Amino acid sequence: MRNFQTDIYAVGAIDWDARLFDRLIPLPDGTSYNSYLVKGSEKTALFDTVDPSKTQVLLDNLLRCGVDKIDYIISHHAEQDHSGSIPEILLMYPEAKVVTNPKCKLMLIDLLDIDEKKFITVEDGETLSLGDRTIQFIYTPWVHWPETMSTYLQEDKILFSCDFFGAHLAASNLFVDDEATAYESAKRYYAEIMMPFRNQIVKNIAKLEDIEIDFIAPSHGPVHPNPEFIINAYKDWVSDSVKNEVVIAYVSMHGSTASMIEHLADALAIRGIKVKQFELSTIDPGKLAISLVDAATLVIGTPTVLMGAHPCAAYAAFLANALRPKTKFATIIGSFGWGGKTTDQLISMLPNLKAEIIEPLITKGHPKDGDFESIDRLADIILEKHKEINIVN
Repeated sequence: MRNFQTDIYAVGAIDWDARLFDRLIPLPDGTSYNSYLVKGSEKTALFDTVDPSKTQVLLDNLLRCGVDKIDYIISHHAEQDHSGSIPEILLMYPEAKVVTNPKCKLMLIDLLDIDEKKFITVEDGETLSLGDRTIQFIYTPWVHWPETMSTYLQEDKILFSCDFFGAHLAASNLFVDDEATAYESAKRYYAEIMMPFRNQIVKNIAKLEDIEIDFIAPSHGPVHPNPEFIINAYKDWVSDSVKNEVVIAYVSMHGSTASMIEHLADALAIRGIKVKQFELSTIDPGKLAISLVDAATLVIGTPTVLMGAHPCAAYAAFLANALRPKTKFATIIGSFGWGGKTTDQLISMLPNLKAEIIEPLITKGHPKDGDFESIDRLADIILEKHKEINIVN
């Protein structure tokens, strides 16, 4: 339990040892499940709960705060890392009502079997009084589920944003005190979770323009005492602008594809293009996701396996397609021994990537002198494409 400000407490849990989220997303820096207690002159509200694995931490923190009554449990989002402890809180505080939007109500009933009578539903822009404090509800759908919303504590100018502006980062300090670390963690979080909903996020940021915000308190990671820092970062990430960067995601079994990748990376660097290269069989997928946020071009490198792409290369294509980065150009390079349809397979896996496909380059066996010349021409083509969109200095 940590003091936020007068009669506002952070009562959630820090999970220092978590290393995998949803059995899918690596957590190199752990995470937190943030829950905030707000005491008004007349009513007390709990903003979100915690993952079921940390329910006891939340209950202990509420006891430390001397809470004998909770009137409202504000549920911003039905996903269990925020809602999973609601049934236990209702057992300890049976008079409490779960306050959420109609979509979230239905999801919470489905996921947690909460009695429908325990709910109060609110509409976008509606307010709820705690006495000397007022909660305003702001619908922010698709960050990152359809029912997600934020709340604004008007008198204190605090935006409780749930997953919006969050970061998987375990930290003992309640507030961001190292913006470089916070930026990297928030960008990873955006890349892995929020980037598929870039267009919706643009609309949600616009809804906050006329609200005076002193603090942003997300559901993962530390509180932002400088809201412009994270808001401006998001504006950059969701914009259509890309950088003079090429992401090369590759795997090689016997060295042929690796030789091509090494030559391409060098050729691009000589031409003044920044390269971010990832060996797919050993990569942290979060690092690859982060690199896709800004890059103008994606290159997938693969050998041919049983007539198709290497499974690691197929995963890279699947990931790029799922995350929907603003990448402008993409291509495939690699090698084969006796045949295959690698390029057709990988291109067919990228329907969500609104990128121009540059002619793929596939060699038979180990690349020869002519193949390396073709790689140089590919580097020239990428440079010209970058010039066309005015990102080359």
